[in-house]
Amino acid sequence: MSPEVPSRREKFGLSVVFPAYNDAGTIASMILGARLAARRIVGDDFEVVVVNDGSSDHTAEVLTELQSTLPELKVVHHPVNRGYGGALRTGFQNATKELVFYTDGDAQYDPCEMARLFESWESTSDFVNGVKIGRSDPLHRRIIGRIYHWAVRIAFGLSLSDVDCDFRLFRRSIFDKVVLTKDSGVICVELMKKVQDHGFRIQEVPVHHFHRVYGRSQFFNFPRVARTLLDL
Repeated sequence: MSPEVPSRREKFGLSVVFPAYNDAGTIASMILGARLAARRIVGDDFEVVVVNDGSSDHTAEVLTELQSTLPELKVVHHPVNRGYGGALRTGFQNATKELVFYTDGDAQYDPCEMARLFESWESTSDFVNGVKIGRSDPLHRRIIGRIYHWAVRIAFGLSLSDVDCDFRLFRRSIFDKVVLTKDSGVICVELMKKVQDHGFRIQEVPVHHFHRVYGRSQFFNFPRVARTLLDL
């Protein structure tokens, strides 16, 4: 028998979390796609939490306009950029439902594919981690990404196929034990290391990764790389 989604077996609410930094061109479509997917999966018991991490483009204005028509949308604005980890931690702190799903606001993942994670969810599940089917990035980013993946996997003893796939579903109650502290992109390693070490059950599900069509990566510059290495 194939596993059932929580909406059929257990009545769970869902918090969808998006960190957003200069994502004015993509965040609206991500929110709308997430709403459609969430409604199909859990009905009306969901919320969308977006953390605008001090964006310098029109992200704040787009979110304000969406809030006027979407009652389930909760927006938190950081006055200054705190970093990817800082945005995620704020998002998790503002999530109120039993299950939390998060992905990035830059549209390199399809929020509708959260259904793939729910299809693997069982009553004993704690955490479902996405695994990129193929990385749609320039060659240099793919090479650096693989080096980073293997370096942190070996250094921290992570038994994961994809450490930095930001497409995840988990019980909010994991934060009763897992305390996140990092403001940089290292938060992904911190999250998965602590989830693994606390003995939570981790499942892996393949998801698609798409080419960035708006903006540019905030990670690949010297200050952010240096900060990431220091945090590691």
